[in-house]
Amino acid sequence: MKTTHLLTLLLPLVCTAALHAQQPSAQWFSDQYQIPFPKAALNAPDTVSVVVIGDVMMHAKQLVRDHRTFMERLAPTLRAADFAVANMEFPLGGEPYAGYPAFSTPDYYAWYAGKDCGIDVFLTGNNHVLDRGSRGLQRTLDVYARIRDSIGVRQTGAARDPKELEETYPLMLSRRGLKIALVSFTYGTNTGPDTEWPKVNYMRKDEVEAAIKTARKKGADFVVALPHWGTEYQLIHDATQDSWARWLVSKGVDVIVGGHPHVVQDTTHIKGVPVIYSLGNAISNMSIINSRLGLAATLRFVCDPVTGEKRMLEPELKFLWCTLPERLLPDSYASLFVKEWASRRSDWLTPSDFDNMIETWQRVKNTCGIED
Repeated sequence: MKTTHLLTLLLPLVCTAALHAQQPSAQWFSDQYQIPFPKAALNAPDTVSVVVIGDVMMHAKQLVRDHRTFMERLAPTLRAADFAVANMEFPLGGEPYAGYPAFSTPDYYAWYAGKDCGIDVFLTGNNHVLDRGSRGLQRTLDVYARIRDSIGVRQTGAARDPKELEETYPLMLSRRGLKIALVSFTYGTNTGPDTEWPKVNYMRKDEVEAAIKTARKKGADFVVALPHWGTEYQLIHDATQDSWARWLVSKGVDVIVGGHPHVVQDTTHIKGVPVIYSLGNAISNMSIINSRLGLAATLRFVCDPVTGEKRMLEPELKFLWCTLPERLLPDSYASLFVKEWASRRSDWLTPSDFDNMIETWQRVKNTCGIED
C-alpha cells in the first residue's frame, strides 16, 4: 500500500492491553520493516483493477437532497476501474423511507450508484441490511436482481436462496484471463432474521473458510476478503480484527479490505498480505470527528504476458472527503478526492470546512500511518 508508515510482515504480536492503552505513534509505524511491492504497471493490457469504496449511506437529511451530486466527483475513477465495489449500508425496504437507525432507502439510489457512478458490485454483508427485517432484505435482493439483469451490477453478502448463495459467496469476477473472488461477510446485523431465507453472510469461520475453499476450486487466482467488522469511530483496529485478519491470511486470502467503523483505520501486512482495516465512509450525513474522511482502495492484479506469473501490485489508497450541504455546494452533498481539492479553498462556500478537511486528513494520516 502507498503508506509511509506501514505496519509490516514479521510484525511482533502486541498484547491487546498494550494496543488499547495508547495508539501507536507515527514513528512506531515508520520503524517497522517495509515490504517492497512491485510498482504498478498503469494501463497494462494484462492488469485488472478493482476499486473498493466504503460505506454508501442514505441518512434522513440525504433523502431530501439531490442524490445526483453525492458521488459525481468519484464517478470517473469508479467507471475507469475494471470493477468498482461499494458497501451499500441500507436495505431497499420500500416506503416509508427512513435514515438512521433503521434505514430504508429508495430504489433509485441503487440504480444511480450503478448506472451513473459506475459501481459494478454492491456489498450487502453489513449490519444494516436487515433493518427492515427479512421481508425488507428479500425486497432489497429482488431490486438488486433487476439491476443485475438490466445493467449488470452484481451483489454479494446476502442471498435469497441456496442457488443465489452458491452464485455469490464467493462472487467470482473474471477479466483478461484473471479470476478474482470476493468474499463478503459481516460481524452481525442490527436485527436478526425472522425467516430461514434470505440469508446474510455472517462472520462464521466455518462458512467463511468454505467460501475461500470454493473460490479456489472455482479457479480463483486471487481472493479478496471484505469483512464488515471493528469498533466504530476508532482509528486503530481492535484485537478481534487482528485475530480475524491473521486467521484469514492463514486460510489463503490475498488481500483484506474492511469496513464498518465509519472512519479510516490503520493498514498493515501480515505475512505479505495487505490488510486495510477500514475504508470509512464514502458518502453519509455523519459529522462526528473523522467520519467525513474515507478511502478508496485500488487493487491491481497482473498476469505476466511472458511468464504467465500472476501477482498483485501495491494497493493504492486515496483519501475521500464528504462535504455536507452549504459547504461546497449550496443544496447537497458531494464526496471528492482530497488531493485533487487540497489547493482549492476558494471553491468552498464555507472555507472553514476546507480547513476541517485538511486538518482531518493530516490527523488521520498521522494517527493511522497512511500516506496517499
